[in-house]
Amino acid sequence: MHISTTAPADLRCLVLNADYQPLSYYPLSTWPWQEAIKAVFLERVDVVSEYETQIRSPSFAMHAPSVVALRDFVHQDRPPAFTRFNVFLRDGFTCQYCGSNKLDLLTFDHVVPRSKGGRTTWENIVAACAPCNLKKGGRTPREASMPTLQLPERPSMHRLQSQGRRFPPKYLHESWLDYLYWDVELEP
Repeated sequence: MHISTTAPADLRCLVLNADYQPLSYYPLSTWPWQEAIKAVFLERVDVVSEYETQIRSPSFAMHAPSVVALRDFVHQDRPPAFTRFNVFLRDGFTCQYCGSNKLDLLTFDHVVPRSKGGRTTWENIVAACAPCNLKKGGRTPREASMPTLQLPERPSMHRLQSQGRRFPPKYLHESWLDYLYWDVELEP
């Protein structure tokens, strides 16, 4: 992970909830500088930290926000959307049959195959590497002698956020560090 003391070229802005927690850890909740400035003018956010870089128009200038906090709290207790990404995140981007974490081979697998009445739900889908998915085929884990590492279940938003903290982004600006919870060291 690279921690920079200079503003990123695209001036990305970290977005915090009203309680000063990131809206999302993975992917990290950021906005382009244009969205951040628009939210400032619409009085939807408070600027917490700024880059030294100024944004100018013919009649106005302001420092580009590096961290903003929403004025209204966004509740995070809603159930997470069922998406391929969220299944992979729930399972730690790890094959639930062999434990491999080769992202380029990751697929998702119906524990009870669709041909046997299995549905596409949180409780019946796991992350699987392509070789394991192919090996298991249209059989159940018991029939294929391939038990899952953990039983699939619907995760809470809190659990997905917690999982997301395991995958820090490749880039962080030093002004973001007070609001993020990874063990990091500032690079020279």
